[in-house]
Amino acid sequence: MQLHNLTSQVKRKKPKRLGRGRSSGKGKTSTRGHKGEKSRKGKLFFVGFAGGNLPYFRRIPKRGFTHKKRIEYQAVNLEEINEKFKEKEVVDLEGLLSKNLIKKKGPVKVLGKGKIEKSLKIYAHKFSKRAKEKIEKVGGKIECLTL
Repeated sequence: MQLHNLTSQVKRKKPKRLGRGRSSGKGKTSTRGHKGEKSRKGKLFFVGFAGGNLPYFRRIPKRGFTHKKRIEYQAVNLEEINEKFKEKEVVDLEGLLSKNLIKKKGPVKVLGKGKIEKSLKIYAHKFSKRAKEKIEKVGGKIECLTL
Protein backbone atom coordinates (compact mmCIF):
# COMPACT_ATOMS: atom_id res chain seq x y z
CA MET A 1 0.00 0.00 0.00
CA GLN A 2 1.28 3.43 -0.93
CA LEU A 3 -0.04 6.96 -0.52
CA HIS A 4 -1.18 7.30 -4.14
CA ASN A 5 -3.22 4.07 -3.84
CA LEU A 6 -5.30 5.24 -0.84
CA THR A 7 -8.93 6.19 -1.44
CA SER A 8 -11.48 7.81 0.83
CA GLN A 9 -14.20 5.62 2.34
CA VAL A 10 -16.63 8.56 2.54
CA LYS A 11 -18.21 9.72 -0.73
CA ARG A 12 -17.72 13.43 -1.37
CA LYS A 13 -20.97 15.35 -1.71
CA LYS A 14 -21.07 17.35 -4.94
CA PRO A 15 -21.62 21.08 -4.48
CA LYS A 16 -24.84 22.77 -5.72
CA ARG A 17 -24.43 24.13 -9.23
CA LEU A 18 -25.97 27.55 -8.93
CA GLY A 19 -26.77 30.05 -11.67
CA ARG A 20 -26.82 27.60 -14.60
CA GLY A 21 -30.06 28.71 -16.25
CA ARG A 22 -33.78 28.49 -15.47
CA SER A 23 -34.15 24.85 -16.37
CA SER A 24 -31.64 23.80 -13.69
CA GLY A 25 -34.05 24.86 -10.93
CA LYS A 26 -31.33 27.02 -9.36
CA GLY A 27 -30.98 29.72 -12.00
CA LYS A 28 -31.64 33.49 -12.12
CA THR A 29 -31.33 34.49 -8.41
CA SER A 30 -29.37 31.29 -7.60
CA THR A 31 -31.42 30.41 -4.48
CA ARG A 32 -30.73 33.81 -2.87
CA GLY A 33 -34.18 35.34 -3.35
CA HIS A 34 -34.83 38.93 -4.51
CA LYS A 35 -32.88 41.97 -3.29
CA GLY A 36 -31.87 42.53 0.34
CA GLU A 37 -28.64 42.08 2.27
CA LYS A 38 -28.46 38.30 1.95
CA SER A 39 -28.78 38.39 -1.82
CA ARG A 40 -25.59 40.42 -2.28
CA LYS A 41 -22.13 38.98 -2.68
CA GLY A 42 -19.33 39.51 -0.14
CA LYS A 43 -19.31 39.09 3.61
CA LEU A 44 -22.80 39.21 5.06
CA PHE A 45 -22.52 40.01 8.78
CA PHE A 46 -20.52 38.86 11.79
CA VAL A 47 -21.36 35.88 13.98
CA GLY A 48 -23.58 37.11 16.78
CA PHE A 49 -25.39 39.67 14.62
CA ALA A 50 -28.89 40.12 16.06
CA GLY A 51 -30.75 41.72 13.17
CA GLY A 52 -29.85 45.26 14.13
CA ASN A 53 -30.62 44.74 17.83
CA LEU A 54 -27.89 45.14 20.42
CA PRO A 55 -25.77 41.95 20.16
CA TYR A 56 -25.80 39.48 23.03
CA PHE A 57 -22.11 39.92 23.90
CA ARG A 58 -22.63 43.69 24.27
CA ARG A 59 -25.72 43.22 26.47
CA ILE A 60 -23.81 41.22 29.09
CA PRO A 61 -22.14 43.39 31.76
CA LYS A 62 -18.37 43.28 32.06
CA ARG A 63 -17.30 41.67 35.33
CA GLY A 64 -14.03 41.22 37.14
CA PHE A 65 -10.45 42.17 36.48
CA THR A 66 -7.33 40.22 35.52
CA HIS A 67 -4.00 41.59 36.64
CA LYS A 68 -1.41 41.27 33.87
CA LYS A 69 1.58 41.05 36.23
CA ARG A 70 0.05 38.43 38.56
CA ILE A 71 2.52 35.74 39.61
CA GLU A 72 1.21 32.16 39.72
CA TYR A 73 3.01 30.19 42.45
CA GLN A 74 3.15 26.41 42.48
CA ALA A 75 2.23 25.16 45.94
CA VAL A 76 4.19 22.40 47.66
CA ASN A 77 3.21 21.08 51.10
CA LEU A 78 5.69 20.07 53.80
CA GLU A 79 4.23 16.56 54.03
CA GLU A 80 5.10 15.97 50.34
CA ILE A 81 8.66 17.23 50.87
CA ASN A 82 8.98 15.03 53.97
CA GLU A 83 7.94 11.92 52.00
CA LYS A 84 10.15 12.44 48.94
CA PHE A 85 13.41 13.84 50.38
CA LYS A 86 16.00 12.27 52.73
CA GLU A 87 17.69 13.77 55.80
CA LYS A 88 20.16 16.66 55.14
CA GLU A 89 19.16 16.73 51.45
CA VAL A 90 18.92 20.06 49.58
CA VAL A 91 15.43 20.86 48.30
CA ASP A 92 15.62 23.16 45.27
CA LEU A 93 13.64 23.69 42.04
CA GLU A 94 15.50 20.92 40.16
CA GLY A 95 14.90 18.48 43.02
CA LEU A 96 11.20 19.33 43.24
CA LEU A 97 10.88 18.97 39.47
CA SER A 98 12.68 15.60 39.39
CA LYS A 99 10.47 14.22 42.21
CA ASN A 100 7.31 15.47 40.39
CA LEU A 101 6.24 17.86 43.15
CA ILE A 102 6.03 20.74 40.67
CA LYS A 103 5.08 20.62 36.99
CA LYS A 104 7.36 23.29 35.52
CA LYS A 105 10.24 25.51 36.55
CA GLY A 106 8.76 28.65 38.03
CA PRO A 107 7.88 30.40 41.28
CA VAL A 108 7.28 27.96 44.17
CA LYS A 109 5.59 28.52 47.53
CA VAL A 110 6.07 26.10 50.40
CA LEU A 111 2.94 25.61 52.53
CA GLY A 112 2.80 24.30 56.10
CA LYS A 113 0.38 21.38 55.69
CA GLY A 114 1.56 18.18 57.35
CA LYS A 115 4.51 17.26 59.55
CA ILE A 116 8.22 17.44 58.78
CA GLU A 117 10.68 15.32 60.75
CA LYS A 118 13.85 15.86 58.70
CA SER A 119 16.18 18.86 58.80
CA LEU A 120 16.39 20.04 55.18
CA LYS A 121 17.72 23.10 53.41
CA ILE A 122 14.83 24.34 51.30
CA TYR A 123 15.11 26.82 48.42
CA ALA A 124 11.84 28.42 47.28
CA HIS A 125 10.41 31.79 46.28
CA LYS A 126 7.94 32.07 49.18
CA PHE A 127 7.14 30.32 52.47
CA SER A 128 4.01 30.44 54.61
CA LYS A 129 4.40 31.38 58.31
CA ARG A 130 3.54 27.85 59.49
CA ALA A 131 5.99 26.32 57.03
CA LYS A 132 8.82 28.59 58.27
CA GLU A 133 8.06 27.72 61.90
CA LYS A 134 7.93 23.96 61.29
CA ILE A 135 11.13 23.87 59.20
CA GLU A 136 13.14 25.92 61.71
CA LYS A 137 11.73 23.89 64.63
CA VAL A 138 13.31 20.64 63.31
CA GLY A 139 16.61 22.39 62.49
CA GLY A 140 16.10 22.99 58.78
CA LYS A 141 17.14 26.09 56.86
CA ILE A 142 15.17 28.38 54.55
CA GLU A 143 16.55 30.18 51.51
CA CYS A 144 14.30 32.64 49.64
CA LEU A 145 14.89 32.90 45.90
CA THR A 146 14.26 36.07 43.91
CA LEU A 147 11.99 36.19 40.88
